[in-house]
Amino acid sequence: MMTQEERAQIIDLVKKEVVPAIGCTEPMAVALAVAKSKEILGQVPEKISVLLSANVLKNAMGVGIPGTNMIGLPIAIALGALIGKSEYQLEVLKDTNPEDVEVGRKYIDEQRIDIKRKKDTEEKLYIEIISSGANHTVTVVISGNHTHYSFIEKDGEVILDDTQKKQGTEDDTAPKLSLRKVFDFATTAPLDEIRFIMEAAELNKNAAELSLKNNYGHSLGRSIFMEPKSHFFGNGVYAKILAYTSAACDARMAGVKVPVMSNSGSGNQGIAATLPVWVFAKERLKSEEELIRALMLSHLTVIYIKQSFGRLSPLCGCVVAATGSSCGLTYLMGGTYDEVAYAVKNMIANISGMVCDGAKPSCSLKIATGISTAVLSSMLAIEDETVTSVEGIIDDDVDQCVQNLANLGLKGMAATDDYVLDVMTSKKH
Repeated sequence: MMTQEERAQIIDLVKKEVVPAIGCTEPMAVALAVAKSKEILGQVPEKISVLLSANVLKNAMGVGIPGTNMIGLPIAIALGALIGKSEYQLEVLKDTNPEDVEVGRKYIDEQRIDIKRKKDTEEKLYIEIISSGANHTVTVVISGNHTHYSFIEKDGEVILDDTQKKQGTEDDTAPKLSLRKVFDFATTAPLDEIRFIMEAAELNKNAAELSLKNNYGHSLGRSIFMEPKSHFFGNGVYAKILAYTSAACDARMAGVKVPVMSNSGSGNQGIAATLPVWVFAKERLKSEEELIRALMLSHLTVIYIKQSFGRLSPLCGCVVAATGSSCGLTYLMGGTYDEVAYAVKNMIANISGMVCDGAKPSCSLKIATGISTAVLSSMLAIEDETVTSVEGIIDDDVDQCVQNLANLGLKGMAATDDYVLDVMTSKKH
C-alpha cells in the first residue's frame, strides 16, 4: 500500500515535470538563459556568445519561434535579450509583439550573436550564454533540465555554482519509479489529489482545435479530416486520435503562440501523452475519473521512462510519449496492470529505433507514427497479446525492457546522433 508521503512525492514530481510551455523547449531554454543573463547584466547585451550541446543545437535549428514567423535560434536569442523575462520560465517570450520582432531582426543583422557547438561537454542538455556590455560580462549556464541554472558568474565573481549535478539527476529527492508503482499510483490515488492533470487535456486540446482550423506546419492533423483524404481514415476514434495529436504538434512546431502542456521538458511529449487518451475517453464516453486516471497513468509513465534517459537523447521523444499514451489507452479499454505492461513491451518492440533529427514541422509525422503504434499496441495488449522475451530487446521484466530501450537510445545510438547533427549542420541552403 502506497503511503501518503510517497503519493505526495509523486505528485510533486508530476507537477514539476508537467508544465505549460510556449514554443519548442530547446530554443525557449536558450532564450531563458539569455533573459537571465540580461537581467544580471542590467542592460540589453551588446554581444552574446552562445555555446550549446549537440542535442540542444539539433532541436533548435529548424523549429518556429512563437509570435515571430521566423525559424531557429537567432530570433529566440535576440528576443530573450530584448524582451525575455526569466520569471516566465519556458514561456519566456510570451510578451512578444510584432514591433519586438522587427527590433530583433535588426539585433541579428548587427551581428551581435555568435552561436557555436560546445564540444567539450558530455551533457545532452547544455546551454552556456556569455553576455557583455558596458564593461561587464555575465555567464549563465543551464544544464540537466530546461530551467536548471547550474552556473552564474558576473565579472569573474561566481554567483551560483551547481555544476556537480549530473544530467538526469538534478533532483536527488525524486521518487524512483517502476511501472508497477506508476500504475498503482494512477489507479488508486485519491481523485482530488490528481485532478490537476486535467489542465494538460485543456491546454493541449485547445492547441489541437486551433490547428485544425488553420494551416500550420505541414497541416497533417487537418489533412486527416479533409476531403478527399478523409476517406482513408473515416471519422472514427482512430482518425480523431491521429488528427488531434498531430494537429497540436503542427501548431507548436510552426511557432504558433499557443501554450501546450509539456512533459519532461518537451511540449511534443506532453501532447502525445495527453491527446490520444483524451480523444479516446471522450469518444467512448468514459467517466471523468477514468479520464483523470488514464491521463495520470500516461504522463507518469513518460516521466518514469525519462528517468532512465535524461532530458534529451538520440531517440525520438515520441517513442517514450506514445508508450505513455498506450498505457493510458489500455487502461481505458479495461486493461489491468498486466495488459498495461504488455502494451509497453509491444511499443518497445515496434518503434524503438526512431531517431531524433531535431525539432521541426515534420515532427507531426513522427508523432502520428508513434500514436498509431500506441493504438495497435493497446489493441494487442487488451487481447493478452504481447511480444515475448525471445524477440529482440524485450525482456520478461517490463522494467528491464525500459532499461534496454534507454541503453539503446543513450549508448547504442550515440554515433547515430553525431551523424545526424553532422548532416544537419553541413547542409547548403
